[in-house]
Amino acid sequence: MISQKAKYALRALLELARAGEGEALLITDIAERQRIPKKFLEQILLDLKHRGLVHSRRGRGGGYGLLKDPREITLGQIMRIIDGPQAPLPCLSRMAYRRCDDCEDETTCGIRRVFAEAYAATARVLDATTLYDTLLAEGQPHDAVRALVG
Repeated sequence: MISQKAKYALRALLELARAGEGEALLITDIAERQRIPKKFLEQILLDLKHRGLVHSRRGRGGGYGLLKDPREITLGQIMRIIDGPQAPLPCLSRMAYRRCDDCEDETTCGIRRVFAEAYAATARVLDATTLYDTLLAEGQPHDAVRALVG
């Protein structure tokens, strides 16, 4: 499940993408438009700044802006920055691998196999969908989603 923090991060980044290249938005404006608590948004934008997705400027014309083109920022990238590893089981995580305590053999575990497929499909969609794609979507599923659900 997507965390509230990740949802806020996505909404804030979409707001910055709508503003356009070279434009900076004040935290107050983003928070108001997207109904995000300002203090929480400050923490989120700081995380995104440290990871190279946004920049900040002080003074007149200051605020936050995207450092990259919205076509280069994927939802998967944002999710991993905010929520960390996305694997549904510890035995599927590349970053925080841990063998399941109750599993006798990972290679024959049916639960692991099914969740590995679901995880891979989700990762494919999130890693193939950019902020730009999301802005264009306006209620239409992304091509990757249509391909998965046929």
